[in-house]
Amino acid sequence: MLYPLLRPLLFACEPETAHNLTLKSLDALHALGFGTVLGSREADKPVEVMGLRFPNPVGLAAGLDKNGEHIDALADLGFGFIEIGTVTPRPQPGNPKPRLFRLPGAQGIINRMGFNNQGLDALVKNVEAAQYQGVLGINIGKNFDTPIENAVDDYLTCLTRVYPLASYITVNISSPNTKNLRQLQQSDELERLLATLKDEQARLTVRHGRYAPLALKIAPDLEHEQIVEIGRLLLEYRFDAVIATNTTLSRVGVETLRHGNETGGLSGTPVRAKSTAVIRALSAVLGGKVPIIGVGGILEGQHAAEKIEAGASLVQLYSGLIYRGPALIGESIRAIRPRQGTMV
Repeated sequence: MLYPLLRPLLFACEPETAHNLTLKSLDALHALGFGTVLGSREADKPVEVMGLRFPNPVGLAAGLDKNGEHIDALADLGFGFIEIGTVTPRPQPGNPKPRLFRLPGAQGIINRMGFNNQGLDALVKNVEAAQYQGVLGINIGKNFDTPIENAVDDYLTCLTRVYPLASYITVNISSPNTKNLRQLQQSDELERLLATLKDEQARLTVRHGRYAPLALKIAPDLEHEQIVEIGRLLLEYRFDAVIATNTTLSRVGVETLRHGNETGGLSGTPVRAKSTAVIRALSAVLGGKVPIIGVGGILEGQHAAEKIEAGASLVQLYSGLIYRGPALIGESIRAIRPRQGTMV
């Protein structure tokens, strides 16, 4: 594969610069008709989750393509589904730079991007222009300056706009980089949010004549009692899926590394065990009634299989792609297959 040769060049660049350069390069390859040379040509192994048919169970996590500008180029890489965002109602620049840091000694990434995105109007325009016909998730959030008590209004605004375009919608309440956002994971506030969004989903289903599932993305930094309560509310309000997990605030194992104590969410290998533990705990609570999408620390195919064994029906990649490149997609698909049953 080409990526092992290209990685030293990318790692010589500032991380956010390398991120943008990679996406522009993928767009150029796609435009020239060469995008698939980097991708996985694995045979389809379809799975059904949330009432949707996925050609394979390995997807792209939100955060890499926040504005939906690179959907077609990313589709060339062989993902079973793509999730874009997080999008907020209004454009916002995010946190000051630098805000993205590599920790190669731990195969980790710390980011404090802060939901930097061009807003709903730009994302909707980009999705409408894309040729991609596969499963597309759209991840929604709140603007940084929206008071937490009014956060539900931002989620409703996003849900209404993206509903006709999304295969499913992810409600992101777990980024550590938007002040007080994780407060929405508390029982009373979460119950209000889930109830309101499910009511709106029902209205939008009638309006558009189609049902778009709702997924909730949660943090790895939860006590067991919180996981149990979140699971109970997901069942009570019949949410369609849960994504476990976002990045961690923990710095265990990276404290002595360069950039290890930067503010932000830590992803990659250091979050792997925490994410899998949350999946396992959720699986026990949900009993297969709400599917789990596993994400966090997948750097090898075996790590993807580990998430499935813990109770996930699908997995998503992000930080692992930075360290391993597109080969990780096919490796994960192959590792999951021998262990995979029918997923519904």
